[in-house]
Amino acid sequence: MTALVELTGVDAFYGAAHILHGLSLSVGAGERVAILGRNGVGKTTIVNTLLATATMRAGEVRIRGEKIGRIAGHTAASHGIAVVPQGRRILPNLSIEENLKLGAALRRPGPWTLDAVYRLFPILAERRRTPGTALSGGQQQMLAIARALMLNPDLLILDEPSEGLAPVIVDDLGRILADLAETGVAILLIEQHLRLVREISERFYVISKGSVSEEGRMADVDQEKLQASIMH
Repeated sequence: MTALVELTGVDAFYGAAHILHGLSLSVGAGERVAILGRNGVGKTTIVNTLLATATMRAGEVRIRGEKIGRIAGHTAASHGIAVVPQGRRILPNLSIEENLKLGAALRRPGPWTLDAVYRLFPILAERRRTPGTALSGGQQQMLAIARALMLNPDLLILDEPSEGLAPVIVDDLGRILADLAETGVAILLIEQHLRLVREISERFYVISKGSVSEEGRMADVDQEKLQASIMH
């Protein structure tokens, strides 16, 4: 089966700093995959390579089997890849609804409309005229996810979505992502919160020093050993 997104032998840099070293991973259509690892091992650089904010100098990226020769800032979105970035990046001068409409700028066809995301996140509908940055941390994360869904993505990438959230909010987030997975969208979850990862993901990659040190299926791995691998 052709992968939805596949990175093979990728070396990625910020300037002269070499971050990813021969990294290879893939996500299939509708699949739920986690990327695990300590801070600073290169997890976010995987996303930034797809967004062209890190520079790929070796290896290749394929989307639906097509080799992407030159990755530009709009490449991921134009191929149906939406990113919920670390820190959420809600635009401060825009209302909730204006933030959401930005997510629909490419006008890809699909089921996610304003009405659809408001049904998923009723609090956003109630406060649609409110500035996005006036929301709580958990509500801002909902807005960031809803904004990404407005692209009607085939793959939703979430970079540390539980960061800074209370445990009860993380539980709510897990239920939301589990519901999203049932819609058929593929999910690539970059996360250190292992409970959230277990709830969402089918497969995992552990990243260490910019490359994959371990991979497998969540159902087959001993959770204590996996936690030890992440912290190694």
